[in-house]
Amino acid sequence: QVRLVESGGGLVQPGGSLRLSCAASGFTFSRYGMNWYRQVPGKERELVAFISTAGGSTSYADSVKGRFTISRDNAKNTVYLQMNRLKYEDTAVYYCNLLDSWGQGTQVTVSS
Repeated sequence: QVRLVESGGGLVQPGGSLRLSCAASGFTFSRYGMNWYRQVPGKERELVAFISTAGGSTSYADSVKGRFTISRDNAKNTVYLQMNRLKYEDTAVYYCNLLDSWGQGTQVTVSS
């Protein structure tokens, strides 16, 4: 079955950077577009970024455009989210997503 395992979250100061990873297994990774979502307690999950099967097409939420970059390595079955110039409002649990499958999430906290 589909398994998605996120890593790379942590505590970072405003203006800092983090790189999230999502290791995928249980399906043919290269055949599916992948998403990163985030969720703050009490709010709905927000789509942050999408990447197409070969990585040629990406899209971002307006709130992260120009700061976050989604990428993938189909040889490693892994999708990444490079987050730069982090802001307090980026604090959330970040989830990797494929269709109706979700990882366990990784906490990102932006705080001074």
